[in-house]
Amino acid sequence: KYMITNAGRDFFHIRIRPHPYHVLRINKTLSCAGADRLSTGMRGAFGKAYGTAARVKIGQVLISIRTKEEKIEIAAEALRRAKFKFAGRQKVHVSSKMGFTP
Repeated sequence: KYMITNAGRDFFHIRIRPHPYHVLRINKTLSCAGADRLSTGMRGAFGKAYGTAARVKIGQVLISIRTKEEKIEIAAEALRRAKFKFAGRQKVHVSSKMGFTP
């Protein structure tokens, strides 16, 4: 949103790099009175699919933005604001490979 308002919709290309292939599962258990009659405990505890997550290694690129040279400061600020949405410690790296052409 920061990139759209400050750089314009047509002046950048953003990509989320890791894909969420890791399936999170949950083994639902009852905690009410008489639950011991209804639940099976840890028997057959594989669980149902609960959501997906991305497995990320240290140093792996999470988000990349391609933009023109005059919009670099805006892109760096957008990535700095995006860091707060992720757990852990991230680093904003400005690559020497600039722009839309290699």
